[in-house]
Parts: sequence; C-alpha cells; structure tokens
Amino acid sequence: MVDLSRRGALGALGAGAVASPLLAQELARLGFVNGERALVGGFPEKGAMIVQRSRAPVLETPWDVYARGVFTPNDRFYVRWHYSDIPLSIDVAAFRLRIGGAVNAPRALSLAELLKLPRVEIAAVNQCAGNSRGHFNPRVAGAQWGHGAMGNARWMGVRLRDVLGLAGVKAGASAVRFAGLDRPPVDGAPWYAKSLSVDHARDGEVMIAFAMNGAALPMLNGFPIRLVVPGWYSTYWIKALDRIEVLTGADDNFWMAKAYRIPTTPDGGVAPGTKEFPSTPIGAMVPRSFVTSIADGARLRSGAPLSLNGIAMGGDAGVARVEYRIDEGPWVAAALEADHGRYSFRRWTAVAPPLALGAHRIDVRCTNANGVAQPNVAAWNPSGYQRGVIEAIRVIAQ
Repeated sequence: MVDLSRRGALGALGAGAVASPLLAQELARLGFVNGERALVGGFPEKGAMIVQRSRAPVLETPWDVYARGVFTPNDRFYVRWHYSDIPLSIDVAAFRLRIGGAVNAPRALSLAELLKLPRVEIAAVNQCAGNSRGHFNPRVAGAQWGHGAMGNARWMGVRLRDVLGLAGVKAGASAVRFAGLDRPPVDGAPWYAKSLSVDHARDGEVMIAFAMNGAALPMLNGFPIRLVVPGWYSTYWIKALDRIEVLTGADDNFWMAKAYRIPTTPDGGVAPGTKEFPSTPIGAMVPRSFVTSIADGARLRSGAPLSLNGIAMGGDAGVARVEYRIDEGPWVAAALEADHGRYSFRRWTAVAPPLALGAHRIDVRCTNANGVAQPNVAAWNPSGYQRGVIEAIRVIAQ
C-alpha cells in the first residue's frame, strides 16, 4: 500500500542538507571535456547523486545504476527543477488539485477524492530534453548532463482523462495547461507551466501519478502527485502538480512559446552556430540505446568471448530491435529481454567474438516499432535537446 501520509519539512535543501558531504566529495566522470562532477549523498530520500546544481536541485543518476536493472530505483532517480522555490513539505490533508478554465464545473480535488478514481499503472521512461547535452559538439549552454538525466519507473495513478471528466471540458477547448507548487524567483517571472493538446490530454495514457516503483513519489520527484506523459520528454511531466487549466486557444506562456523548442527540421537539428530558425515545442522522445555492462575506456581480456548488455528505449514507440557492431563492422542483432511496455527501457544482451589485442569501438543502436532507428550523425541544435545519435564506447583488449 502506498503511503501518502503527511510529509514533514525537508530542511535547507542545497545548503545544510548537502554541506557536509560536499566536503568529502567523489568525482564522477561524464565522458566529455570538463565533465567531472561531484558525486554526493545527503539529499532527501536520495543516495549518492551526480550534482549538476544543488539549488534548484539538478541531480544526475550515476551511470552504474543502469546496469543493475531495467527500473531505476527511486533513491537514484534523477532530479530536475527550474526554480529554487520548490515544495519542501506537503500537508496532504490540505492539498488540493485545482481544475479550471474552459470547464463546466471548476473543481478543487483533495488527494482522497483523486484516489477514488480508477487506478492505472504504466512503465515509462522519464527523460530530460537536454539529457546528454554535455556530449554535443560544438558544445552548447545549459546543464552539462552526461547520459544520466533519465529514469524508468512503474508509475501508478489515475487517468488525466478521468480527472478532466469530473470538471467537464467545454466544447471548443484546444489545450490543457499544467503547473505545480514550485514558484518563480521574482514577481513577474513566468510560472513553470506546460500544456498538451486536449486530445492528447484525454488519450487515456497521460496520467496523474502518486507512486513510482510501488512507493510514494520522493519529494524531489514531485510528491504528492505529478503528471506522467508516456513517450514525451519530462518537460511536460509537471512535478507537485496542483493546477490544471483548460484553454480555448494556443498556450502563449513562456515555457511553451519561447522555451523547450527545437528546429522544425525532420531531425530537430540545424547547422552548428545557427541562431535563427523556425521552431516548435519539443514533444515525443526518440530511440536511444546504451552499453551498460562495460564502461567507456575499459580494459578487457583479449581472446575470450565478449559479453555485452545494456538498455534501449524506443521513444514514443516500443523497442523493435537492438544491434551492435565492433569497429564499424556489420551490425549484429542482440537478444531482447522482457518487454515491460512500449514506453519502458528494455534490456538487451549479446555475446560477441573475442577481441584482438588493441583499441576497439563498440556501437549500439535501437530501432523502434515505427521503424525509426538511431542515426549515425548527431543532430545539433543550440539548446542541446533531443540527442538520439548512435552511442559508442571505446575499449582496449589486452
């Protein structure tokens, strides 16, 4: 049974909460120039995390976590907040989810009322739009993530469609906007808010989650409830969700009209250095795959079969196949393990022939159920969004 009892204050997050661990830090190396970051414990409900920023907290999942299973443990699940004024305590009895705008009957739902609705569960990857930004070349501004701004969980909650049904969406509605308990730093700054088309919002997959991996959401991951938008980047997965507004026109707020936008080109990329281009809000994720059993730069024993395994995701569709190649040789199919649903990570395994002495490159690529495969060439955009290129590791056989 998921415990949604009252949460106490979490303390001075980013100050006293992490001051002592930062004095004796370990470094994580993220695979790009100037990619050393502190690996720190002491954050509420979290184990050791790679610190991109302590407040507003931006915490990356250490890479070795992904080798341990297809689902990312809650205490190692990455964290991304935009503003420092985030909720540090919640009175669940007083909490209300407010639904307004173009509805027949505005509502202010308690958690108890919300939990009376039919419950659903879905396995889905939550991934920051800027995941792997540190690997962009030329480099771009923003949080210099390695590959750890992603996580996979079993999300439990209620359908957004059912929640909207309680208020009754008026004819002519075009979009649904969502915001949470985090606050702008100064008066006049835009609230962090994102919107979906009304049809997407009511597709039956978008949900309001109160649990992940069988437990209440950690405070830093959105307690008590958050939006889950399977197959889409986490910019839409509003944490500590407390407001829903049904709109009759396009959403012109900053976070839709100006931020989190990508070029309208087929791959979301432009020539490096390009500053002016038509753009559109980022949306569905693209396929990705990684080797997790061997670290980049590892030294391996030559002359013995090479065991490989890793994770793959299809983006907005299921994983159809995963292939690997060594030193730009032919692509070889890997075996796929259990399918937890089209939005989940899927593990893959393979046994490659023995490596000859010397340096080698191992590539892995995913093709999703829509026939979309990871490309050979990385698409570049000035925000460092939507990386989906074939990833490689380099090893030395000795």
